[in-house]
Amino acid sequence: MYIVMLGAPGAGKGTQADIVRQNLDLPHIASGNLFRQSMDNNTELGLLAKSYMEKGTLVPDGIVIKMISQRISEVDCNKGWILEGFPRTLQQAVALDQVLTEQGKAVDKTIYVEVPEEELVKRLSGRWICKKCQTPYHQEAFPPVIAGKCDKCGGELYQRLDDKEQTVRNRLKIFKEITVPILGYYKKQNKLVKVNGNQGIEKVTEEILSEVA
Repeated sequence: MYIVMLGAPGAGKGTQADIVRQNLDLPHIASGNLFRQSMDNNTELGLLAKSYMEKGTLVPDGIVIKMISQRISEVDCNKGWILEGFPRTLQQAVALDQVLTEQGKAVDKTIYVEVPEEELVKRLSGRWICKKCQTPYHQEAFPPVIAGKCDKCGGELYQRLDDKEQTVRNRLKIFKEITVPILGYYKKQNKLVKVNGNQGIEKVTEEILSEVA
């Protein structure tokens, strides 16, 4: 099963992708994590990606496609994967199909998690991330037991530059302009499934699993 998980920043697609991963026993490939790993290792692609992400703008297709193509070609992806954070542009969606065709594969389902814009701004502006294990927290919805410390590993929590409110609104504007057209692309292929992301995590998961399990 090859699944693409789509949604605006803050929609919860990452959380859902990880839950579905556990249910289906498939690798969860998050483009954001791939970028951060590359940045931490100071690779050429990582440094290039960093310059765009800190501005809240999309990383150029060429950089993203190369990174994703390498990852989905690894052995653990032979039986399927859940791809989150990619594709973000129509060109990336087409490129992904081309890569998969060369591998004799194809996207099975594209899940789009829908959430109202103001709710997204509220979610993101209160989001904090663990520097060590990347576990997400929220100052209102999911605060850590000890302020500023990760419950899992004790790592320091920080707010990413692209989660500041002004940057968030810019990210959402870009999402509407560039990413939304992908929905039409997958809809024409009869692979698009929309789920209500403005409800409890378990309810969202139920909707997704009813489509892919």
